Amino acid sequence: MGKLAKTVDWIDLVLLLVVGAFGLFILLSIDQSLFTQQLVILVLAILAGIAVSMVDTAIVLWAAPLGYVASLALLATSYLGPAIRGATRWIIVGGIQLQPSELVKPLLLLAFAWAMKVFPPRTMRGFLIQCALFLPPFLLVLRQPDLGTSIVYSVMWLAMLVAAGFPLRYVITGLLVIFLLLPVGWRGLRDYQRSRIATFLDPGVDPKGAGYNAIQAMIAVGSGQWFGRGLGRGTQSHLRFLPEYHTDFIFATLVEELGFVGGFILLVAYGALLWRILRPLVAGVLVSVVPFVYSAGLLTMMLTQVVINAGMNMGLVPITGITLPLVSYGGSSLLSLSVSYGILWALRRGEQDGGRAVAMGL
Repeated sequence: MGKLAKTVDWIDLVLLLVVGAFGLFILLSIDQSLFTQQLVILVLAILAGIAVSMVDTAIVLWAAPLGYVASLALLATSYLGPAIRGATRWIIVGGIQLQPSELVKPLLLLAFAWAMKVFPPRTMRGFLIQCALFLPPFLLVLRQPDLGTSIVYSVMWLAMLVAAGFPLRYVITGLLVIFLLLPVGWRGLRDYQRSRIATFLDPGVDPKGAGYNAIQAMIAVGSGQWFGRGLGRGTQSHLRFLPEYHTDFIFATLVEELGFVGGFILLVAYGALLWRILRPLVAGVLVSVVPFVYSAGLLTMMLTQVVINAGMNMGLVPITGITLPLVSYGGSSLLSLSVSYGILWALRRGEQDGGRAVAMGL
């Protein structure tokens, strides 16, 4: 227990469980079988995160390049899995459906952080190496197709680049160029992606087709009002008007049953988790490259998912397939985030202990 007390950040752990509890309560109200599965997965995921956090920091760093290779191999296997709604994002292992693009997130976070220490992006050579490392996993996910996860990867990687010393002005310039090229990029989008953008601007254009999801999600959020209809009383989810009510649109399900207050408390809990990652960066506690860059990546990864998922449920951003961390039903996402925190705790321990971690160049 002594080693465990020094390894795990207990405040982080409690916050993770608090956020996870929101998802469990909502799943219990809509489908008890989903609740039972999610509870088991959450416990196993937390245990996996704790186990990873106890690994020696030097071993974690040594495994970073191997994790990158494993990520590419795992992402490639998704193309061997079944096509579901026109996308090949999942694989079936022992009867269990897994999403490789979620599972590899902690591995990619660690690999990118390690690479930015070994090949700093402050020079053109270093930047090109980082691009060469980023593009394979990005393209593998984009071609599944999974635009939402591709966006998460991109924002996460850009934040890590800046944290590693890449000039922010170049990132801003690049984003401006991309914005100006959007009319050209429109032609490269698939029909369903164009439809999502069009219905985001005006869901009423196709209320029974492409705009249906957005309209039903906004109805669910609006009907929750201040304090919600109460657990188990959400009509949109229980009568199945709301699609993917337990995954992509679980935030709408939650707000319908717990209201504005419930949704606000959940977002505050997310804010506390994000602040726990940000505070050491602001305070200058993390001075070594790998834990600093890794923390920046984890922060932006979580923030992007929360903003996009909650935003699309409220009609503020186009609808895309992104889960709400720790709340949406699904084992891949839970395991991914828990392991990500386990790696974070291991890197922080190495930063605090010095010793072997410093000797290894952390």
